[in-house]
Amino acid sequence: MALFVYVDNSNVWIEGMRVSAVRKGMAISLHEAMTKHVTDQTWTYDFGRLYEAVCPDTAQIGRSSLFGSRPPPNDSLWDLARNQGFEVFTFDRNLWNKEKEVDVAIATQIVEDSFLYMKPERKDRLVLVSGDRDYLPTVESLAKRGIPTTVVFWKHATSADLRSKVDDYSDLEPLFDHLTRKPR
Repeated sequence: MALFVYVDNSNVWIEGMRVSAVRKGMAISLHEAMTKHVTDQTWTYDFGRLYEAVCPDTAQIGRSSLFGSRPPPNDSLWDLARNQGFEVFTFDRNLWNKEKEVDVAIATQIVEDSFLYMKPERKDRLVLVSGDRDYLPTVESLAKRGIPTTVVFWKHATSADLRSKVDDYSDLEPLFDHLTRKPR
């Protein structure tokens, strides 16, 4: 069995900032943080710890990819991801500073990889670190071909429809303290 891991960095970070805002009292609930766009801009996560959580030492990794908006030149997260064996795909934001292309790029790579590399008879598994409902058609396509899917993401930001269609789901919130990058 091999794991094929796809991480939407921006979504992990943004939703983690919401959890942090609630924990710091900046919002009374995750619902309020989401509806009022409250985030703790000082929060960041340790990519190595996220990697450990979704890619256990005992797992064979078929492919691992990190997707997100183009970072500033001094952002070490992307180098850490490369050092962990992740392929890194970055995209420019549009004129209104909105992220574009990321979800479609992830879904496209998953579908391509499912035909080129994933083997249902070997019990290969998709691990998606994102919770967007946009991935529902991709997950359903893989399920028809016998490729199981795990979603690992913040429960408050994971589509209930997506959770109901995957074979396994893990909430990141219990790992919040472990994932939070500690100041040096």
